[in-house]
Amino acid sequence: MIVCEFCVHCATDETCKLGLKIPKKMSCREFGPQIEKFCSDPKDFVNPGQIVQMAMFFGFQKVELKKVRLMADNEVTVRLSTPV
Repeated sequence: MIVCEFCVHCATDETCKLGLKIPKKMSCREFGPQIEKFCSDPKDFVNPGQIVQMAMFFGFQKVELKKVRLMADNEVTVRLSTPV
């Protein structure tokens, strides 16, 4: 598993849209997490803690984990502001 699989900059052919080399570790300076990469079905999203736990299981650390946490927190904000 690589960091690109969870990034918005990953193209369908598994190359980086920004032209960066695919990293061998779970770190990338331009990593942009995407909620759809963690939960393909929107009903699967329970809370930010769930996403952070998944990210830690996959090996995210430091800056990338912080970006995942921010993305998950933003998802809660979006869901709360969206009328049902």
